[in-house]
Amino acid sequence: MLVRAFVPAHITAFFVPVFHDDPLKTGSLGAGINLTKGTNVFVSIETGTLERHIHVAFNGEPVKRENAVISYSVAERLVPEGFIGEVEIWQYFDFPNGYGFGNSAGGALGTALTLSYRFGGTWLRAAQIAHEAEVRHRGGLGDVIAQLAGGIEVRVKAGGPGIGVVDNLFFGDYKVLVVPLGKLSTREVLDGDVVKAIEAEGSKALEKLLAEPTPERMMALAREFAEKTGLLSGELLELARELDKVISTPSSMIMLGKGLFALVRGEEVESAKRLLTDLGVPYDVTEIYEGKPKVGRWFEGDAK
Repeated sequence: MLVRAFVPAHITAFFVPVFHDDPLKTGSLGAGINLTKGTNVFVSIETGTLERHIHVAFNGEPVKRENAVISYSVAERLVPEGFIGEVEIWQYFDFPNGYGFGNSAGGALGTALTLSYRFGGTWLRAAQIAHEAEVRHRGGLGDVIAQLAGGIEVRVKAGGPGIGVVDNLFFGDYKVLVVPLGKLSTREVLDGDVVKAIEAEGSKALEKLLAEPTPERMMALAREFAEKTGLLSGELLELARELDKVISTPSSMIMLGKGLFALVRGEEVESAKRLLTDLGVPYDVTEIYEGKPKVGRWFEGDAK
């Protein structure tokens, strides 16, 4: 039986890291957007072998444990101790790894959901295991709980699933424009001097958003956060200013990746696409994903 899960890509607009000795109490406050593109995870199980093996592949290419430690650690916890056989975990990403789309969390959560579906378990426990792996191996802090919530989410209490609290904004007919330009290491940013600025500006942004909970306000606060922390600067800031000329809400920086995102609708979509095409800049336009991730049996010929 082949099991498939889909986990939406997640863009963080602004955040406040919160650390605790207990991984389930570690997380982040902030806000972000879930996309209709993301991570598809397929799991196949074969029994009848003499040994137990777990294999992970990214976009069709096998990866060693040290290059996929988060997903391997999730699998090792969820494959029953006495199981003998081959477990193959195939992860396919719509966006490049390291660009700020929550791929590590998507892979971890998708792996946890497919294995729990196959071997038995619950949504909450699967999500908690994925979150713990993300925290322990420093993949991220708030993506898993955000991806569980869907939509435009606001993390109002830090922590993993079952501990943290997530609210949602109403958002109308917006689409999400993304401009993925390169990698930015979450680990390096959270180890740097910018953390104090992130904590201060992120806390202010969250307070202001809760006082005026709209998508437009979120984007304005995201931009303010990105500039005041110094994360958005140089050529990326110049590109954001060019993009702002053809859209009604401010664009901002993908947290944490070298790229931009914006909420667009109506004629803005084509205006932004023309601008970016003229500039020779890569982009994509997606819908906002609502609801939980999906998991279930998969048959050849099923739609992606």
